[in-house]
Amino acid sequence: MAYKKFKAGSLFTGTEMLPSNHILIANEDATIEAIVDETEAGDDVQVLNGIITPGFINSHCHLELSHMKGLVPEHTGLVDFVFSIVTQRHFAEGEITAAIKNGEDEMLANGIVAVGDICNNMLTLPQKQQQRLAYYNFVEVSGWNPSIAAMRFQKSMEYYTGFSQLPIRNSQLSLSPHAPYSVSNELWELLQTGFPNKTVTIHNQETAFEDALFKAGSGDFLRMYQAMGIDNSFFVPTSKSSLQSYIGKMEDARNVLLVHNTFSSEEDIASVQQLASKLLQPTFFCLCPNANQYIENAMPPLDVLRKYNAAIVLGTDSLASNWSLSIVDEIKTLRKHFPLVPLEEMLQWATINGAKALQMDKKLGSFEKGKKPGIVSLSEDLTELKRIM
Repeated sequence: MAYKKFKAGSLFTGTEMLPSNHILIANEDATIEAIVDETEAGDDVQVLNGIITPGFINSHCHLELSHMKGLVPEHTGLVDFVFSIVTQRHFAEGEITAAIKNGEDEMLANGIVAVGDICNNMLTLPQKQQQRLAYYNFVEVSGWNPSIAAMRFQKSMEYYTGFSQLPIRNSQLSLSPHAPYSVSNELWELLQTGFPNKTVTIHNQETAFEDALFKAGSGDFLRMYQAMGIDNSFFVPTSKSSLQSYIGKMEDARNVLLVHNTFSSEEDIASVQQLASKLLQPTFFCLCPNANQYIENAMPPLDVLRKYNAAIVLGTDSLASNWSLSIVDEIKTLRKHFPLVPLEEMLQWATINGAKALQMDKKLGSFEKGKKPGIVSLSEDLTELKRIM
């Protein structure tokens, strides 16, 4: 069997950064064979610049919104952003599917090998059937008014059935709640029946108004409900943060994936870590810093997450709330705001942590014998990226 051999200034395995004397060996279909010292590698070693790393995991994306790039102004705040998405997302199907293909092309070019993708319709299915990327399809469910819970759940089950057509070897699937402010208790109860053995995701604390709603029944979401004609009279505040109000409802999930966390407090993060330890439930905090900058002009509390040894992963969100679909661009933004965090640690968030969150770590996320995680070269300054295999 013929092998491909690669050497660079550094070799990031998914968990650690190895020096330049280490050689990555893969077979012709990109399955990892070994990492050896250069004295044992033999001839025909391909020398690359910068860092060799496994392919990246985009743990949170809305590929179906790719047609909305540049339509929503920056820094509107979450409430006006959500209102813009709901009212402006309807384009001709051909325009949407063309943008979906372009979005997937962009992720491939940026070294991404797997995506946790939010699905509110079936429009991404034809592109995903080409199996160019691995997907965890999160069929998103929302409905704030209790009277529509059964109807919304049934509609989402139709999408779930549609996405179940995708080959299991290249995709996974779950029903997931959209956000605390858009899922009634009645809808939560319907959703919970499908949580066992699944990764379940939710948009968490993307704006400070989320806690204002749950603690006191106040804040800007009241304006959103009024603008959308949503009856909020049934809601009784919990006097707790939104995260602490709902996190217990996800205890049957195999993995929990909390997305954004921009306004999560230290108390929230500590309580989630404590519950995850108690339940032996892997819980991941997905950061989408460029989307946080785009919408709220804010950054997540990375120092607090690291203080509590939170399992961090990275996502791009959508082109409606971002300038690109690039995990490396997310790392660049984090390094700008948190320059003391080692690149090695951030690359771990982008590779093996993301693979674990999406239950794809048996195949992706690290250079281990038998895995096929993709091979990417990245310049030391993060300005150049090349997909090698």
